[in-house]
Amino acid sequence: MWAWGCVERVAAGLLGGPLAGGGRWNTAVAVGVTAAAGLAVVAIVVSSRRGGLKSPWCRRRRKAPLTAQEWRALFTPDGKLQDGGVKLLKKVRSGGIEPSIRALVWPFLLGVYNLDSSEVERDAVKAQNRKGYLLLRKHCLRKSAYTMEESKQSTNKTAGVNPKGSISSEKGEESGCVTPVESKEVPENPSVEEATSTEEEKPCLSTEQELQDDTSEPKPEQMEVNQSSSTSSNEEESERSDVTHVEASHKDSASVCESKLEDEQESIPRYSNTGGNMDDIELSKAARPVKSARAIEDFETCQRIIRLDAVRANDEWVSYFPSQTSVSREKAIEYAKAVCLKDYEHLEPNRIHHASRLVAILEAYAIYDQEIGYCQGMSDLLAPLLAVLEEDDEAFWCFAGFMRKARHNFRLDEVGIRRQLNMVARIIKYKDFHLYRHLEMLQAEDCFFVYRMVVVMFRRELTFEQTLCLWEVMWADQAANRAGIANSPWRRMRLGAPPTDDLLLYAIAASVLQKRKLIIESYSSMDEIIRECNSMAGQLDIWKLLDDAHDLVVTLHNRIE
Repeated sequence: MWAWGCVERVAAGLLGGPLAGGGRWNTAVAVGVTAAAGLAVVAIVVSSRRGGLKSPWCRRRRKAPLTAQEWRALFTPDGKLQDGGVKLLKKVRSGGIEPSIRALVWPFLLGVYNLDSSEVERDAVKAQNRKGYLLLRKHCLRKSAYTMEESKQSTNKTAGVNPKGSISSEKGEESGCVTPVESKEVPENPSVEEATSTEEEKPCLSTEQELQDDTSEPKPEQMEVNQSSSTSSNEEESERSDVTHVEASHKDSASVCESKLEDEQESIPRYSNTGGNMDDIELSKAARPVKSARAIEDFETCQRIIRLDAVRANDEWVSYFPSQTSVSREKAIEYAKAVCLKDYEHLEPNRIHHASRLVAILEAYAIYDQEIGYCQGMSDLLAPLLAVLEEDDEAFWCFAGFMRKARHNFRLDEVGIRRQLNMVARIIKYKDFHLYRHLEMLQAEDCFFVYRMVVVMFRRELTFEQTLCLWEVMWADQAANRAGIANSPWRRMRLGAPPTDDLLLYAIAASVLQKRKLIIESYSSMDEIIRECNSMAGQLDIWKLLDDAHDLVVTLHNRIE
């Protein structure tokens, strides 16, 4: 405004001065001066704004999410993503994903499918992953039966009674790996739970049926008929002892069960720290599993904690995915019995079903990644995935992909947590040193007050839908790095802000920076800051938070990472 006033005075002097000539000349001069003044004002305004504009994300508004039509248009005729998935990742990072297609997009973001895979390749990976999940579930059932049998035998010996763990089948065979038929903890025909069943499908198949359909293993009846047949294949012979835990026939139940568990170690999928995609390493016998620091009996502890957490899981996902609430009570109870779920009588059918799925997948993951096993908080990360993904095997592998980054949050030595808290502290320090000095005065510079945000990845500070939006953008960043897109300057420029594996930490730092004035002026202890962070639930604008997080990435990633 000051510049415009100066221009007006100059123009008035030129037009009304004593040296002024004809009116036409005065008009031309006035027009010229006015135009020059306008350009000067624009330059001043742009210059002043540019000084405060740290990245293009500061003015970014959420664009429309990826729609089903746009999703289909991203593929070539042979089922490959165009541009190696760059367009997909850019779209997800700017607007998220339409709820109706999340189940289709998430496997790409979480590394279950490669971004450059064809439809044929994905079908092969899906079949392989399904088989791997069924093997994990079968292993869980076998370990559960062995644990319960050992417990019962120990109890019987203490009480001075004959053990009844070995019962005679209808065909006169003894099975020492199962609990008595009258036991309510393990159903007579345990299923591979709801591994691939949804509420629209038939009731869950028995273990024998599932394994025949999906792992090419024969039914028990077929094995008994063909036991002496010379036409039985080598595969049938090798897998005869591994079909289900209800058909084991032996004299020494404990030793046989132990040998089965040991023999199966080489065939079931295991977490590998060699990196790469699921289809490359998960079912490969050459991929060496990470050594577990936990004792074998810890699986029983994991089972107990998993069931407690599953029953306590909330139902906030119900309003977002009503299709999963139509399960009948009979079917829900069938699922619950299949995974030996207890104390669920007070729950609605949809919550029983949801809790049973949590148990099945978390148990399988405890076998898959024995170094981590199960820790409280992992159910918070899995629950949103189950709400979107109706197939248990697909939900498991997406969860395994999610945990490749998140598993460090659950290490017993907390090395991963400390690294992340330190990174949040450095972001705050480099962005707002005044706030950081105040945190030092409160002895809170370690940023322990955001511990919960780091562990469960904002799950309890955001609404259900906000959590999905944040995670999708975070997964898109990680997928870009995993595919090497960030290594290409052109592709990186197309993505806008550089992708980072630690977008969550920038978002956490951004949420603290948004409260800087309140923290500096009103809080005098770390406990007060913790209470403030815990009270953020439902108060955060997720897209404003992502704007600020990307702004921090643009300005600080070269110093932080």
